[in-house]
Amino acid sequence: MASQYETCDSLLSVNTLSLAATGTTTLYTVPAGKRCILTKAYLVAGGSAGTSTLTIGQVGALTDFLGTQTLSNLTAQNDAVILSPVPSATPPKQKSYNEGTVIQANVTSASGSATNTIYLFGFLINK
Repeated sequence: MASQYETCDSLLSVNTLSLAATGTTTLYTVPAGKRCILTKAYLVAGGSAGTSTLTIGQVGALTDFLGTQTLSNLTAQNDAVILSPVPSATPPKQKSYNEGTVIQANVTSASGSATNTIYLFGFLINK
């Protein structure tokens, strides 16, 4: 019997993300016939992030996966951070996205390098 699960916690996309200007960057679009559950993203700095802030989520709800994160601890090229909902006493809610959903990163305060790389992880399930 074939499993309804295609992958487990796989790399979904790799994108360049500028922290030098505010705005959105499309990270991933959920394929037809699938649902996507995001697990985390890694951001590898191209240089200092300064006081840049970042959110991740679907278009129209750019904080539904990851609320505002201040990236001031990225102070040099190749510094990296894991971006995921922080565990607490109440389990953090993961988002499950329908096919066709566009997932974006939104730089809400920009003062960093323009050449950062963001790696988005999650898994796909058949609808």
